[in-house]
Amino acid sequence: MEKQNLPNASTSLVLGILSLVTCICYGVIGLPLGIIALVLANKAIKEYNLNPEEYNSVGNATAGKITGIIGIVLNVTYLLVIGWILYMIGTDALQDPALLEQRINNIFGQ
Repeated sequence: MEKQNLPNASTSLVLGILSLVTCICYGVIGLPLGIIALVLANKAIKEYNLNPEEYNSVGNATAGKITGIIGIVLNVTYLLVIGWILYMIGTDALQDPALLEQRINNIFGQ
């Protein structure tokens, strides 16, 4: 019997790479992509472990899992940094451009 490709392995790799690429899109696009990549990779690895003689390799699933985890970490970090910056600026400064510029200069030390 010919070995077949592991289902969802390539999909998890593609989604993991996309989560890395889109991590600077406000974290909104990349975070779900990373989570889905991680879930699909875990599912594929579990399937491979049950029947290793039926599938070619687990390489794409492992790479998808790693890129998914890195994508999740980068997206969460980006969201936390943006949240911290917005907290430091304050919502009142978002309405007043002069106050906004002053607070940004205070934060970044200019």
